[in-house]
Amino acid sequence: MSDERPLHEGPATFGEVFAQREYRAVLTATTLSWIGDYIAKAAVTVLVYRETDSVALSAAAFAVSYLPWLIGGPLLSTVADRCRYRSVMVNSDLFRMVLVALVAVPNLPVWAILGLLFATTLANPPSQAARSALMPVILSGDRLVVGLSLNSSVGQAAQVTGYLVGAAIATASPTAALLVNAASFGASALIVRFGISDHPRVSTGEPRSSLLRETGAGFRMVFGTPVLRSIAVLVFSSMLFSIVPEGLAGAWAGERSGGGVDAAATQAVIMAAAPVGFILGGLIIGRAVRPARRVALIRPFAVLAPLVLVPALLDPPPGVVAVLVAVCGFSVAGLLPVANGLFVRALPDGYRARAFGVMATGMQVIQGFAVIVTGLLAERFSIPGVVGLWSAAGVLLMLVVVARWPSAAAFDAAIAAAKVPGARPHGESSPSTPADTAVAATGRGVVPAAEGSRDESPVTGRRAAAGGTATL
Repeated sequence: MSDERPLHEGPATFGEVFAQREYRAVLTATTLSWIGDYIAKAAVTVLVYRETDSVALSAAAFAVSYLPWLIGGPLLSTVADRCRYRSVMVNSDLFRMVLVALVAVPNLPVWAILGLLFATTLANPPSQAARSALMPVILSGDRLVVGLSLNSSVGQAAQVTGYLVGAAIATASPTAALLVNAASFGASALIVRFGISDHPRVSTGEPRSSLLRETGAGFRMVFGTPVLRSIAVLVFSSMLFSIVPEGLAGAWAGERSGGGVDAAATQAVIMAAAPVGFILGGLIIGRAVRPARRVALIRPFAVLAPLVLVPALLDPPPGVVAVLVAVCGFSVAGLLPVANGLFVRALPDGYRARAFGVMATGMQVIQGFAVIVTGLLAERFSIPGVVGLWSAAGVLLMLVVVARWPSAAAFDAAIAAAKVPGARPHGESSPSTPADTAVAATGRGVVPAAEGSRDESPVTGRRAAAGGTATL
């Protein structure tokens, strides 16, 4: 019996989601690694700033975890389409555990630490892609949509915990923070190994080809399908401004407080505000708002998210900054899980991991780019001015994006086309796929679509960290 719900009915309950044993194991394992990652990220960021007194280098330390996605994200994510998902997740955790433990070796030069952290992050794409492909095996229908909101909210709670603890222990022992991160990966590997069944991968039904060709199919799927492309543009645009307050928090706090305990507290408040807002938004919108209403709220939330950061131009006190950042996080939570569901239903079977690679890579690279560029600007101009003007530009960008948002009929057609057996990326066909299937996959046909999903979207939260964290 299907658990899919029509749009006019209420969402699935938290109890239905937590009743799935394997979902609890996945959530527990990833939460442990998230907390460890954010402890290390906060500690390394403040350490670099204190040693170099450079906003740009501090921002670079925060952003280095995003850069490996540019080099190997889509390609490495495609590996998860070829292997059993549990094995990919366990091996990735063990690999990261060893490298992070090496980072904790005393007296390593800064370049060696950053290099090891960079290498550690290379294990993130296959691990997160495997989890993305596994989730719809565990949850289906609106349970998956609610599960995505839970993942995002719990991920943000882990971020709050990690940032608060990391900022507190940064002055005492960055090495301890890194060892906590390593231990979290080891615990995650054990939970995944013994808490999740060894599910087979989902096949597209076509012979395996080279990694490059399959990676290219993921790009064609995302950017060759109009509705998927629209979702990608919306998500990537929102990442450009929502991450900036976190990336500049260490330097922002240092300028306002003059260093010391007050600076650490201010940094923690600013960095924690966005995930707190995201937690509230994910729980309220994901659980209390009906599916059809969630979709209607995408456009206003997309514009509100950058708009609330524009008052940073006035250089408000840290408490006001935290409120603005929290409202931004709430707004992002109101649009991203809904975009997850839309992306899921318009994505054919067998392309989960490689589509995840495309989306996660774009999100990571764009966030890293935004933090680095605003960090460089903050070397010459005031941080409040940089954040405010950057966000004002974000408002203009989001107005353009929502003006080009597809109609409901276009989404319905793309969702229906994705459910046709043998659906392929735009412009491709196979002997088992009629030519009109490839045309239908563009989302231009008009076919009634059923609610529900078998896939988890590659759009995994504010960052891959909200549905899987970037390692630093």
